[in-house]
Amino acid sequence: MKTRAVRLYGKKDLRLEEFELPQMKEDEILIKIISDSVCMSTYKTAMQGEDHMRVPNNVADNPIIIGHEFCAEIAEVGEKWKNQYQVGDKVICPPVLAYLGGIDTVGYSFPNIGGVSTYSLVENHVIENGYLMKLNSDAFFSGSLIEPASCVLRGYKATFHMDEDFNHVIGVKKGGNLAILAGCGPMGLEAIDIALHGGLNPSLVVVTDLDQARLDRAASIFPPEEAAKDGIKLVFAKTSDKDELLALTDGKGYDDVFAYAPVPAVVELADAILAFDGCLNFFAGPTDKKFSANFNFYNVHYAQHHVAGTSGSTPQDMADIVQLIGEKRINPAFMITHIGGMDAAIDVTLNLPKVPGGKKLIYTHIELPLTALADFEELGKTDKRFAVMDEMVKKNNGLWNAEAEKYLLANF
Repeated sequence: MKTRAVRLYGKKDLRLEEFELPQMKEDEILIKIISDSVCMSTYKTAMQGEDHMRVPNNVADNPIIIGHEFCAEIAEVGEKWKNQYQVGDKVICPPVLAYLGGIDTVGYSFPNIGGVSTYSLVENHVIENGYLMKLNSDAFFSGSLIEPASCVLRGYKATFHMDEDFNHVIGVKKGGNLAILAGCGPMGLEAIDIALHGGLNPSLVVVTDLDQARLDRAASIFPPEEAAKDGIKLVFAKTSDKDELLALTDGKGYDDVFAYAPVPAVVELADAILAFDGCLNFFAGPTDKKFSANFNFYNVHYAQHHVAGTSGSTPQDMADIVQLIGEKRINPAFMITHIGGMDAAIDVTLNLPKVPGGKKLIYTHIELPLTALADFEELGKTDKRFAVMDEMVKKNNGLWNAEAEKYLLANF
């Protein structure tokens, strides 16, 4: 079986190539990748190449397929797995460590499986460890958003506080004050969604960003008056001023603060607004291995300030997100602002920080320049296909949806 894929050969060296996959074994499964969401972690991998901890040192001679936020359908099932999987099943695969105790990871380490491909081969050890997960959904894009959403959930699970006996109590403080700094990017938006609808139960959620357009879009997706109905005060603030943020808590500070940008000033602001027993969660992953910021260790000792951080998620996190989506408590579709075909994958990956908006979704079996949903109306004046999709998106509150995806796959 031939596949077409974007492969990494080294720093900033991505190539779209067609090549032959190995013959599928009786304990393997062949999947047809439909969609892959471009992750900032993939950008970092492309920038670092063989210096990335999960990329093999010999990648120049044995390139790997990039992409880990993918959704696929099963194309062929090996004899060993025919009682558990069927051709046509929708599946996702978390980019967790595929070899227990190692660092090899789907989307970073393997030559025959990755999200930016038309077909991939799932090896036995991935399936045996429970990493090929079925998805009950009418859309492929929702599968591509489960992994990033689960990373956000993992961040919430990592924060912690202390009880009166100094035991660790995991999770956001119930009824507490929560701040999400630099929080209007795609992952920040999902953090807002889970904070409001994921059962965390804070009393105050303050979201900051220095881009007014991003703040306005976030407020349109999550109206503060709707949050108030659930007993949560939601505030969007274009500020990086410590005193202004503390004033929103009557000077008490924030029990949980999430830094969603790898910027020293953001980390230091997070530190400055922590309450007693507050936890700073550094969510944003830097590319600089020497990244650092000032932190008040006096408060670590006397005010019991804590620091947490996570990278990636677990299969259980993904299962929890699937449940939240199935219960219609969260809807990660708002993360998507652009769609494109396989021909757009390399350029958007290498230039991801420069491309405005939220998640960029690649459909690997079509050819389409990276296109913003907001541009559909204008493009529809000369191409009726975009006019049709524009109508579908607008009637769904401006969000990408299953109807639009089905039309895209049938007409491009």
